[in-house]
Amino acid sequence: MPVNIAACQSILSELNSKNVTLVAVSKTKPAEDITAMYALGQRDFGENYVQELAEKQAILPHDIRWHFIGHLQSNKVKYIAPFVHLIHGVDSAKLLQEINKQALKNNRVIDCLLQVHIAQEETKFGLNEMELNAIKAQLPGLPNVRVCGLMGMASLTDNREKIKAEFLALKKIFDAFNQWPVTIRSANTILSMGMSGDYQLAIACGSNMVRIGSLLFGTRNYGAV
Repeated sequence: MPVNIAACQSILSELNSKNVTLVAVSKTKPAEDITAMYALGQRDFGENYVQELAEKQAILPHDIRWHFIGHLQSNKVKYIAPFVHLIHGVDSAKLLQEINKQALKNNRVIDCLLQVHIAQEETKFGLNEMELNAIKAQLPGLPNVRVCGLMGMASLTDNREKIKAEFLALKKIFDAFNQWPVTIRSANTILSMGMSGDYQLAIACGSNMVRIGSLLFGTRNYGAV
């Protein structure tokens, strides 16, 4: 299914008017689809798989800002450390330490979001508030990572009130995060929540970055991966 150009233009216009960053989730989609969105001015693209991300980065324009939005294993950080723009799903101190190690090797400071567990599902990854505070204490010793904000994924449900409650819970944690010293976090912070089915609700709850895939690229062909 080709890129829905009209939908892309409409969503880009909507989000630009609200100062919300769009991460176009291009996982499993061919380079041609990314090129079509790139031609519309889109520069932020999100991938879930390390190998696929590395392959696309090698052949697509180098001013693309690549976001890793999947569950990242520590032993694969080295493959994306030279170029990744933002790692969304940092869900452990161990992973953050490895990102810092690989960033140092590449003479970089890598931007990260800490993933907070807000869904009522055990299958979702993320930190609780106690774990967030433990990471906060470690950050002064990790100079090659920059924590730019938080991200979270709501429950997979049609219950909009439940989703709203989870988003508002994350917004409350994000407000507390913004009280952390700027010596251990970026000055301009990101709250990444909301996907194709709930991004407008997420924005209403305070999100300033959304991850949208199927509305832009159509349904995914997972058999191609």
